[in-house]
Amino acid sequence: MELRRLAPAKVNLFLHVGPLRADGYHPVCSLATFADVGDVVRLSPAPKMRFAIEGAFAELLAGETDNLVTQARDLLLSGRAAAPFLLTLEKRLPIAAGLGGGSSDAAAALRLIAEALNLEDSGTLEAIARQLGADALMCLEAQPVLAQGRGDDLSPPPPFPDLPAVLVNPLKPSPTGAVYRAYDAAGAPGDADPPVWPEVLPNAEAVAAFLARCRNDLEAPAIGLQPAISEVLNLLLAQPETQLARMSGSGATCFALCADDAARDSLAATVSAARPDWWVRPCTLAGSVPAS
Repeated sequence: MELRRLAPAKVNLFLHVGPLRADGYHPVCSLATFADVGDVVRLSPAPKMRFAIEGAFAELLAGETDNLVTQARDLLLSGRAAAPFLLTLEKRLPIAAGLGGGSSDAAAALRLIAEALNLEDSGTLEAIARQLGADALMCLEAQPVLAQGRGDDLSPPPPFPDLPAVLVNPLKPSPTGAVYRAYDAAGAPGDADPPVWPEVLPNAEAVAAFLARCRNDLEAPAIGLQPAISEVLNLLLAQPETQLARMSGSGATCFALCADDAARDSLAATVSAARPDWWVRPCTLAGSVPAS
């Protein structure tokens, strides 16, 4: 029997980044959430352990002999007996897109394998996710989160609603390492300070107004390396449906927040018609759940 799991796109609604520390990491403060679009990971019985990649962006990963999915699999299976299976990654998200794709794929693989083996030790999954990186840890839960420190100090954010949004990528890569180096070369002008949260964020308009006071400190250096990001932002900002447009992560994907689903779908149609060579996806970004 085949098991399958969505590996949702991670979107940084804001990303404050401090200067490089002595330990080689940049301190961050980011509000991250997850879309209802993403890659898909499937697990099915097989004569021997195998890993396959398919989907719209599979070719760009064809030369990889190892990635976070196989790393996650091997770490979880270490010291455990398991019947052989095929892991298939359906790559629907662009590569080097600022959407945490590889980390989300690895987290989905961990969940699938744990389900197949009837493992209920969440501590083991969290420990493995930490080895794979801060993004993998937050992707394991795939819930809205405030990430601080190295990105692995995670806490629930204040309540906010689901957000109608459009994701747009110009199908140009924006490698994380290069963006951070450009940020450092510019003097690392940002900081990792958290914003002052409003008492309540009742709707998408209020969220957009709050986020407008925040930043993505990697946006300027990413645009310097990949000008197509600026083209995306300019087109989104020119549309009446856009309440806020910003780059996610280290790019090149940008998001636009809209007031409702009708505005979101209208915006996606407009951008798709104007730039059929871009990757455009209407989606819903998950809101946080108020404490009971």
